[in-house]
Amino acid sequence: MTIAHHPLYAHKLPEGHRFPMEKYDLLEGQLKREGYDDHCHWVCPTPVADEDILRVHDVQYVHRLSQGNLTRKEERASGFKWSEMLILREKTIMEGTRLCAIEAAQRGVALNIAGGTHHAFRNRPEGFCLLNDLVISAAHLLHSNLSKQVLIVDLDVHQGNGTAAMSSDLHGIYTLSMHGEENYPFRKEQSDLDIGLPTGTSDHGYLTALDQALAQAFSEARPDVVLYQCGVDVLATDKLGKLALSPEGCAERDRRVFTACRQHNVGVACSMGGGYSPAINDIVSAHMTTFNLARELWT
Repeated sequence: MTIAHHPLYAHKLPEGHRFPMEKYDLLEGQLKREGYDDHCHWVCPTPVADEDILRVHDVQYVHRLSQGNLTRKEERASGFKWSEMLILREKTIMEGTRLCAIEAAQRGVALNIAGGTHHAFRNRPEGFCLLNDLVISAAHLLHSNLSKQVLIVDLDVHQGNGTAAMSSDLHGIYTLSMHGEENYPFRKEQSDLDIGLPTGTSDHGYLTALDQALAQAFSEARPDVVLYQCGVDVLATDKLGKLALSPEGCAERDRRVFTACRQHNVGVACSMGGGYSPAINDIVSAHMTTFNLARELWT
């Protein structure tokens, strides 16, 4: 089991910013307290190669992003104030997911403590996402002949709009997004399989829909690797989400995704995605459950 982490993941933000950046250090600390140092292979990524970024992102956008020449509208849409360190962080997260995807292609399990930047489009940022780690990693696997068919399972409460748009003309990537229908983004893109859930959907309804979605996605995609965006903003406590899962329901969600991967003999790379519960411990605990289930099922 591989875990990707870098201190840059916890980028310093202005006080009161709604993105819970501190969760990355807290999650790393909790993992080490629970013995993950002894049983897992930890990787500290360097920034991803430009070649991998430019395989899926617009060259002019990447240049403007790297040079700090985003428009004010683009910077507002990103949710972050531009800095060189922010871009270094983003490229490091991209590499973390890419390394995890390579491990998953060997039918293993790997988890990036950050990532899941599914709102980034080919030529613009959105929703705390500047580059799209899921599409970058999927395209790398396909280009390197490490995979013939990648299934992206996106279970963040927000639709993976950037991922859907970027993957639409890329052969070999199948996208499943199950999300709150009334959640941001309010203009949805077209995934291969979209499941929009009503506001207030709780454990039973969610898990029933998930079983059906996973069965359809695996049947249609026939993947040899899965990239899993496992955002925990599906929790009832989340201040930006409109679903109502309990911690136990969120854990069962992860178990069912992992079980499907095991049943189909494919590896899985996880990106942590979103989580905006007011109590930071609720976020960290839900992410820890993902790691604990991966360790239980793969070691």
